[in-house]
Amino acid sequence: MSPHSVTRSTLSSLAVVVAAVSVALAQPDPADPTPLVDKHYQYPDGIPYQVDYNTAAIRGPQVGYNICNSTTENQNSMCQTSFVNHIDDFCLWAPPKPNSTIGNTEAEEVAWCTKPGHGTRLIPDGALQGVQVIKTPDYIQIAGFIDQTQINLTPDDYGGELDPHGADLRGNPLGGLMYSNAFPGSDGNNNSYQQIIDWTNFMGGHAFCIKVCDPAGKNAPAYCQNIYDRLGCAYNAPNNAKNGTFEVCDGDDMTPPGVYVSGGVTQTYFQPPESLGPITTVPYTPVVPSSSNCVQYSSAALYTALPKSTSTPSVSGGNSATGTHSGSAGPQATSNGAGSSVNVMGVSTIAGFLGVLFAMAFLS
Repeated sequence: MSPHSVTRSTLSSLAVVVAAVSVALAQPDPADPTPLVDKHYQYPDGIPYQVDYNTAAIRGPQVGYNICNSTTENQNSMCQTSFVNHIDDFCLWAPPKPNSTIGNTEAEEVAWCTKPGHGTRLIPDGALQGVQVIKTPDYIQIAGFIDQTQINLTPDDYGGELDPHGADLRGNPLGGLMYSNAFPGSDGNNNSYQQIIDWTNFMGGHAFCIKVCDPAGKNAPAYCQNIYDRLGCAYNAPNNAKNGTFEVCDGDDMTPPGVYVSGGVTQTYFQPPESLGPITTVPYTPVVPSSSNCVQYSSAALYTALPKSTSTPSVSGGNSATGTHSGSAGPQATSNGAGSSVNVMGVSTIAGFLGVLFAMAFLS
């Protein structure tokens, strides 16, 4: 399948379908019925202390805060306002307490960033082991390898997805905001940050991928939707990230997750509910879009102001993120050696498929 086989008009129609399915799968919390994606705040003065503060809500109130500055910037920060700007300036969602799993803390994650100035925790020096940034016409995608024990994840957690939706539309984490100054119309300073409404972040298995979609893009819901949380990075953010390499590339848009062409007909696949058991087959193989103009960097030159780690480094093992997991238990790590990209997959057990298996807890 060519990533260019689906036309723009078809994408627009598919975006509507995906949005409808997303809403159908979610049930707003009566105590806080306004979806997180409908809460818009100008940066920095329009941001409230907490976006999600309702103590009567089913999942409880937001644990952190959204007004973040120099007074909150430390390794115990509970800042839940995140940023994705460039290879040397981005944040990942991860737990606030050591030895945690994504599945048990999805509502509580805080921002861990690569650069001071956002009022957040900082990813410890040396934790990032390879990063690839792809800039496309409609989104920015960052995939890479990380010693996740340095951002409070257990070494054996194969993780899950964070996104602005969730089963109650309050987001994971609750109240988590995302901003970027990297899209057209911004001038690269703090006054030009745009709120990102559509984004997704998979964490676990000593790897990660995060994608933020241009708020002006017509197909942002299709590129950055969250209904394929069991299929992970392999299907949501196909990439060629390599352990030990730090690079920025221009790239083409991917074909939206779930969309594929068979027999000349554009079709949409929807993952089955967990109640039906493991995903054993998917009707298509995702394609890594074409990229060009790649520029490589030294990690020592990129991340110059990060704190030293206080934990014992955990080695991710080779050039591939591998493993399967289904919440509290799952098969042991497997790999068929089919490359070094960050290909995260969900609670399924498609052994050896694409060389990388992440079976994640169901987080939507």
